[in-house]
Amino acid sequence: MRYVRRVRARMRANDAGMTTSEYALGTVAACGFAALLYRVVTSDGVRAALEGVIGKALGVQF
Repeated sequence: MRYVRRVRARMRANDAGMTTSEYALGTVAACGFAALLYRVVTSDGVRAALEGVIGKALGVQF
């Protein structure tokens, strides 16, 4: 049982600080993806298509 505890303690010690860098990398990637998505959605072609879809949805008679 002592061996298992020592192994687990070493494994935790080896991972110290890795989660912070992973979160930072994930945050940077998410921000980059959000910027790219914003550029796509605000482009003229996509904007016109979205306005058309919304206009049709609002013009539907119930």
